[in-house]
Amino acid sequence: MKKLKKIGIVLLLVVTVSISLSYKSDFFEVAKQIEIYTTLFKELNMYYIDETNPAELTDTAIKNMLKDLDPYTVYYDEQGVQNARINAAGEYGGIGAVSTYIEGKLIIVEPHEDSPADKAGLKAGDQILKVNDVLVTDTKNDAASSLLKGLPNTKVKLQIKRQQTTFDVELTREKVVINPVPYYKMLNDEVGYISFIKFNQKASSEVKNAFEDLKELGMKKLILDIRGNLGGLVNEAVEIVNFFIPKDEVVVTTKAKVKKWSDTYKTRKLPIDLEIPIVVLIDDRSASASEILAGALQDLDRAVIMGERSFGKGLVQRYRKLTYGTQLKLTISKYYTPSGRSIQELDYSSRDENGNIPKFSDRTRNPFKTRNGRTVYDGGGIQPDIKFEKPERSNATEALLKSQAIFDFATHYYYTNPTVAEPKEFTISNDDYQDFISFLRAGKTSFKTSTESYFDTAMQKAESEAYKDAITQNYAALLSKLNSEKIDKLSINKGEIQQKLQDEIIKRYYHKKGEYINKVHHDKAITNAIEVLNDAAKYDGILK
Repeated sequence: MKKLKKIGIVLLLVVTVSISLSYKSDFFEVAKQIEIYTTLFKELNMYYIDETNPAELTDTAIKNMLKDLDPYTVYYDEQGVQNARINAAGEYGGIGAVSTYIEGKLIIVEPHEDSPADKAGLKAGDQILKVNDVLVTDTKNDAASSLLKGLPNTKVKLQIKRQQTTFDVELTREKVVINPVPYYKMLNDEVGYISFIKFNQKASSEVKNAFEDLKELGMKKLILDIRGNLGGLVNEAVEIVNFFIPKDEVVVTTKAKVKKWSDTYKTRKLPIDLEIPIVVLIDDRSASASEILAGALQDLDRAVIMGERSFGKGLVQRYRKLTYGTQLKLTISKYYTPSGRSIQELDYSSRDENGNIPKFSDRTRNPFKTRNGRTVYDGGGIQPDIKFEKPERSNATEALLKSQAIFDFATHYYYTNPTVAEPKEFTISNDDYQDFISFLRAGKTSFKTSTESYFDTAMQKAESEAYKDAITQNYAALLSKLNSEKIDKLSINKGEIQQKLQDEIIKRYYHKKGEYINKVHHDKAITNAIEVLNDAAKYDGILK
């Protein structure tokens, strides 16, 4: 026995020393690389023949260091830290408009209803040329957008380009509150509908308010629409699950490399309704916290999940403070639904030599069991209990949906049609769809497939090797044929494209609320959800 005890002590010492040496080895390697970078940076800035910008060099180095990890691990400078805090809080001082860079131009994407931008008459598609006296072209992308924000009740002067005209407008910044629940309504005597678009700090309270209002109106069944909801705060998802799940139930667990960052999130309060039948609508843009919500309600057999397979983001990020007011948001853990499954789709740790990222769903997906014994699978997002079948997207459609073509056509449509029908009546007709196709063929907007990108690269190579003149005519004819073919391929997904056009156009006239009013009257997914809720045998049969 003493001999065995001595062997055990020796093994323990070996393991302890090994771990210690491994830690020291890792620490030495990190210290070594930092010292190499520091000395290189110093030599470069002191002796390089041309003037260097230390801040830009550092920014470039950091971005290149992070780009091969995952897209959620991001460095923020001082202004970026402030913007991230604003997005999480759901309120800020500004003009009340979503803006983004499109082909090097700062474009208003969506003015919020009743915001300073909306009251001043700014429209989606307007280009911001100047913020006060600062030309947008003289600033970095983030800097120009940040100039729009400021303390409430302060003035900001914008120079706007709209279509072929340019004008100035002065706005007074206000405290802009982003409501995560743009619309809720009783669809009939029994079925209530709540849409919510992000998990910010107001998400659970706004969903609760909508739920309680609908209950007072007689709601006995609920449709929760989280299509297009890209996620946000995990604790808000847990709070919303808690509305329908008893206290002390596991909603999600996280597993991190640093053990103290692993966590188990449980419901902490008494629920507000354990009995109401629920259908949750998801699509391929329902991500992160949306998937935690859908996955928990599915694993606990508390709701029927309908729609398309969700995005598949099973990674958790945390902010870490750096020096001089900067921050790093980095992926620290993976999350797992109550059944124990990870829904992460892309395996960022296994890129091939060409930088391609494999999908977990392309491998064997592992089965897990819900509380009632139903089989669900890991990898590749949340698979709905009732899947909406639609044609697989063509490569042309994928390229179209990633481009600004639908946005550009909606802008064109808005200025061509001063008025449209009320939200509950508006639809995109076949004639409207054909106008969109003609808009594409006329080259008034563009979208590029990967094939076209390869041809562009080949033409640039041909030009550098002095072959351009010999092949220009044939190349132009080839591109023309390719453009015609890709537009023809869009017909495979005509229904989906029409819906995207309808969503984008209706927002131009009636804001985000109008988009959801339109959906409850014309969206087949909502109609199907009502049918499932009204068929108690089918609903119970799916869950049991």
